[in-house]
Amino acid sequence: MTCAATRSGDRRISPVFAGILAVAAVAGWAVWTGFAARPGIAVFLFVTAAWIVSLCLHEYAHARTALHSGDVTVAAKGYLTLNPLKYTHVLLSVVLPVVFLLLGGIGLPGGAVFVEHGRIRGRLRRSLVSAAGPLTNVLFAAVVSAPFWLDALDGVPAAFRFALAFLALLQVTAAILNLLPVPGLDGYGVVEPWLPAGIRRQVAPFAPFGLLFVFVVLQVPAANDVFFGAVDTVLDHLGAGLVDRFCGQELYRFWQETNEFCAVSR
Repeated sequence: MTCAATRSGDRRISPVFAGILAVAAVAGWAVWTGFAARPGIAVFLFVTAAWIVSLCLHEYAHARTALHSGDVTVAAKGYLTLNPLKYTHVLLSVVLPVVFLLLGGIGLPGGAVFVEHGRIRGRLRRSLVSAAGPLTNVLFAAVVSAPFWLDALDGVPAAFRFALAFLALLQVTAAILNLLPVPGLDGYGVVEPWLPAGIRRQVAPFAPFGLLFVFVVLQVPAANDVFFGAVDTVLDHLGAGLVDRFCGQELYRFWQETNEFCAVSR
């Protein structure tokens, strides 16, 4: 196992990830310059590709932290290549989050990398492995919202500003959802090592249904208000205002008629 972890190919960035990153870069350039005939299509490609990049970085953070905490098997599994096709559940980790992005404009966390927790040295390290993913979303949110909280929006085209605000929304919703202490989510993975063994055994069968449980609870108006109130508070502090977020989602859905308020010229 250790030898497999040291092969350079196990850590080399995959062409798949490089291609996704290239799509994000080119589409971002098209949004910035107004090159696209329909800015919504460029925003759609930019946000979708950047969202997939963030999903890959989320899982990479789990794997990299696990590697340095004792699980040397993550390299041989291909988790350090940033290739989403190497994940345990590509459907749950990439396809389903993108579907939720298309339908609801919410950042859906997904489970992907299989970490052998028995190899992780100590409870604190196990908690850090789980926390690494959502903390990556937090960092990504801070980066894409930097022009807002740094008050550096002069010269930033409206479409690009809207796209960044929508990306920040996705990252914040993903981080908050994933940090909930619900079985199956990373938030539970943070606290799980500190729980008595009996409780862990009793909770384990419910882990596959944790995310479904969260979305059922979010259908309750009071819970929905609390969750999105927290999201709005974080984004407001980051400077990504409601109007920018709304217009970002409006442009992203290029197949629908864009609200006139959010229309941008080439």
